[in-house]
Amino acid sequence: MADDEPLTRRNVAPPKPVTPAYLERVALDYLERYSASVAMLRAVLLRRVKTRCRLRREEPGAFADLVEATVARAVAAGLVDDSRFAQARLASLRRRGASSRIVRAKLAAKGVPRDLVTDALGNEATTAEEDGVPIEEEAAHAYAKRRRLGPWRRPDLRGPSRDRDIAAMARAGFSYSLASRIVDAETEE
Repeated sequence: MADDEPLTRRNVAPPKPVTPAYLERVALDYLERYSASVAMLRAVLLRRVKTRCRLRREEPGAFADLVEATVARAVAAGLVDDSRFAQARLASLRRRGASSRIVRAKLAAKGVPRDLVTDALGNEATTAEEDGVPIEEEAAHAYAKRRRLGPWRRPDLRGPSRDRDIAAMARAGFSYSLASRIVDAETEE
């Protein structure tokens, strides 16, 4: 290739083939940076395989077994655990003010099995019951505070925005009674 010739797809060598070592490297790099569910790791590996296969003009379906083997090794090594992921993500979502409905939807979108989501919410409820802390109410407070609804809104805008604030909390998955109680609270609690 001459020095003045532009670098194009035609004169660049195709990427190396998909190998177990490549998939393991991709998985470890991803898991080093992000907490992930089994489904998320599988999706990342499949996406990388599809990209590499497209550039090499190969069929990505031929590497499905390699992807599954890599995911199984990550699970066996304890690098990926859906239960641990669900617990951590649940805690994070609750701090941000997510209702139980939103938590279920977001964990399902991350590929966490429904039974693990139910277990995580059950463990949270048991812990909260022992501590005497109403989970949904705490989450509703956090959501209202973060969005500046109800008592966290400017006093001159509180009255005209009451219905809008309740609607925002209802869209976030909170019941009408809880939303109106939070929005109508006199002061920040």
